[in-house]
Amino acid sequence: MERWVGRVALVTGASAGIGAAICRQLVKHGMHVIGCARNDQQVQALAAELQGAPGSLAAIHCDLTQSDQIEAMFATIQQKFGGVDVCVNNAGFSYEGSLLEGSVDQWKTMLSVNVLAAAHCSQLAVRSMRMRDVADGQVVNINSICGAEVIPLASFHFYCATKHALTALTVGLRQEMAQTTDCRVRVAQISPGAVSTSFFDRMLSNKDVVRQIESVGMDAREISDALCYILATPPNVQVRDMVLEPLMQRSE
Repeated sequence: MERWVGRVALVTGASAGIGAAICRQLVKHGMHVIGCARNDQQVQALAAELQGAPGSLAAIHCDLTQSDQIEAMFATIQQKFGGVDVCVNNAGFSYEGSLLEGSVDQWKTMLSVNVLAAAHCSQLAVRSMRMRDVADGQVVNINSICGAEVIPLASFHFYCATKHALTALTVGLRQEMAQTTDCRVRVAQISPGAVSTSFFDRMLSNKDVVRQIESVGMDAREISDALCYILATPPNVQVRDMVLEPLMQRSE
């Protein structure tokens, strides 16, 4: 991780859970981290907690459903920090609702955050890296095992669709970067199983199911450890996809 000391990382969905854990890890490794969230006060509280660490954390308010706010965020990062070296597209969420009974408006919001914002942030991050001739940039999408399989629970079906789309975006961006000669950017995704964060509590009304999931879920720190592993690999090594799941979680 030594080569990342003093470099700039953008982390979306930074106010809690996996995003907050990633911010904490990167700051402790000496990076200047911009934590993006609608609830930027929680990011500010985390920044205060991390004062005195080798790196720094700056909070920035951004509603990822609004493309103009995403563009304004990158303009601010360019002006204040010089640009982005690492882009971690972590923001993602789900509403509870089956394909037969779910809300179209809620689906549109999920697509805006889980898919379109990740594509937009990746595009602007790579543009920032190209402007500065960055030779070892990194984009990491925090995906899910739902990006590779369809969970047999109706409440997860549209969420699975968004995560399958994120998988396609990750592969597509990697292919496009392989065809360029002016900028070297590695593209990876981390696909976790159940993680003990507030994700399921916000999504599911059945709290018995939430407690059951959380009882076997991984800690968010384990996902941030995986991210640091990706960053620590040599610049000529590309980690494509890391799948992590709790030992006790059922999978096929």
